[in-house]
Amino acid sequence: MKQNILLLLVFFTAVSTAQNKTIAVGEKLVYSASYNMSGLMTNIAQVKMETSEVKTSKSTLMRLKCTATTYKKWDGFFKIRDLYESYVNPKTLTPYLYKRDISEGGYYKFMQYKYNHKAKLVTSLKRKKRKDGTTWDENKSVKINPSTKDIVSTLYYIRNLDIHKANPGDQQNFTILFDNQENTITLRYIGKETIATKIGKKECYKLALSIKGSDALKGNNNNLLWLTADANKIPVYATFKIAVGNGELKIESATGLKH
Repeated sequence: MKQNILLLLVFFTAVSTAQNKTIAVGEKLVYSASYNMSGLMTNIAQVKMETSEVKTSKSTLMRLKCTATTYKKWDGFFKIRDLYESYVNPKTLTPYLYKRDISEGGYYKFMQYKYNHKAKLVTSLKRKKRKDGTTWDENKSVKINPSTKDIVSTLYYIRNLDIHKANPGDQQNFTILFDNQENTITLRYIGKETIATKIGKKECYKLALSIKGSDALKGNNNNLLWLTADANKIPVYATFKIAVGNGELKIESATGLKH
């Protein structure tokens, strides 16, 4: 379920490389994730999005980290401890390394992508657990398109786009790599809307999402995202509908912003 919540945040992207004018090192966004349980929208988890600087022997990268954790009172029902992270060029947000480490109700999976952009290739490692607790690895080389990114780097990349230039009804396709498969996402700009949030009343860009060839998300106007219509373009609210129900994501706090 949390991978669907994170997918909700993956919106506008472009083929060309943009300069990062929006994301600062040290930014931290905190959200509450709710799910419709017996007709009531219930807070079940906390989602965090954080950035930090990582220095290697050859360069300085920005770490984009997303986590999803159920509140303790829900751990006995369905315990979630998910980590998604991407290591990117801090100026262009081009990804070089991606990791996904999820633990959901006893289910475990680890994914890692190492990018070779010149060769248009990703070296992928998938690790899963057997019923006896032992693990097995699967290594693959995956050909990708020049504009293909992982979920997390796309998530941050969209906030650098000139959404203010879009007209209501405009839509665009882009590609993300998920579970070693390229997925086509269609984004549609609905328009501006002012909403009340925990960080104040915000004028927002309202966007709709659909996934080509997949029924992971249901309906044309049920999977929506609101980004603040300012220099930070913070995701402040999202709604989603999947096969087993619907839910929402609400911002709780935002610190370390660039603007």
